[in-house]
Amino acid sequence: MIEHADASSDHFHGVRFYEDEQSLYRIVADFIGNGLVAGQPAVVIATPLHREEISRGLHALSFDVSRLQANGELVLLDAEETLSTFMKDCVPDPAAFLQSVGGALDSAAGGRPQATVRAYGEMVDCLWKNDATDAAIRLELLWNQLATTRAFSLLCGYSMGNFYKHGAYEHICGQHTHVVSGAGQPIRIGVT
Repeated sequence: MIEHADASSDHFHGVRFYEDEQSLYRIVADFIGNGLVAGQPAVVIATPLHREEISRGLHALSFDVSRLQANGELVLLDAEETLSTFMKDCVPDPAAFLQSVGGALDSAAGGRPQATVRAYGEMVDCLWKNDATDAAIRLELLWNQLATTRAFSLLCGYSMGNFYKHGAYEHICGQHTHVVSGAGQPIRIGVT
């Protein structure tokens, strides 16, 4: 049985399936940038190349990435390193996830309990690349559980090549509230 994200809540947990990394960088930079403009701090958990390109995209949108990082409004984390903080025996450990990822969100919020954090993550895609599909689904569930105690909007990136080799489109969509189009438009997913 597939557990679904709660599409009736205001929580945003979007997924962007991408083939073209340039479009991913643009969509993520816009997503994070729109949050920063609205006073929402941000956490990006991505591969080194993707962090660099997302930072470049934010800079092109006139954000001072170094200043944002220095004052804690923008936290850039490595996806594999972050995974290593909570993966136990090839499975995400809920308590360690809460400490690691929940801690990163709390740090970005900077003691402002009402602040909604914008987050982009590709840890699940790293798991898919390593054929750890069950762990990826469990990680999506942990993000959804974390949303019951933290205010954040999350965008996940999945490479189409990794995704389709497993044929689990419904499973992944079932863990998200929205699918983000190539133009960056979120489309709400209904609960079945």
